[in-house]
Amino acid sequence: MMPLQVNFQKTALVLIDLQKGIVATSNGQDVVEKAVPLVRLFREKGGFIAFVNVDFHDGQDRLMPGTDQPVQAVQPPQGWAEFVPELGVRPDDYVVTKRQWGAFFGTDLDLQLRRRGIDTIVLCGIATNIGVESTAREAFQFGYHQIFITDAMKTFSKEEHEASCNYIFPRIGKVRSAEQFLAEAGGAE
Repeated sequence: MMPLQVNFQKTALVLIDLQKGIVATSNGQDVVEKAVPLVRLFREKGGFIAFVNVDFHDGQDRLMPGTDQPVQAVQPPQGWAEFVPELGVRPDDYVVTKRQWGAFFGTDLDLQLRRRGIDTIVLCGIATNIGVESTAREAFQFGYHQIFITDAMKTFSKEEHEASCNYIFPRIGKVRSAEQFLAEAGGAE
């Protein structure tokens, strides 16, 4: 495995759905704990951070195609889409609100990254095989280099998580743990 060469001026940290409602219902506090040092490092190095959440205006903007496992459309409780406080999201931070699994479709994420000259994204969040993998596949098709922080991700089962981490992510980017990324990129300029 080649060591990472991270240029923080051209790299963005993209955090998927680390919001109160999803972290609580997925028991995702361990993901938040792994993500916090990444946020800190990107702030210290002047890297760009995109905080991504999922929320709906009135429920009519929710994707509801016919599926074998339909999801019941319920209005989320108050505060559901707010980011967990541990991330320290500031009023001037860049926030992407998506209405589907991936963070690129229907948002200005690609535009904002390109305007800043960003060609690499570091990706983590919940759920590994849904919001994270959908965003990763979109980023791959847009031509971004990607680094996946797999222990800062979580999904419904170990098997689902490992399928994305073992079979999808290595084909479209580089796979690291939070500790590996911090060690490799922490001293980078």
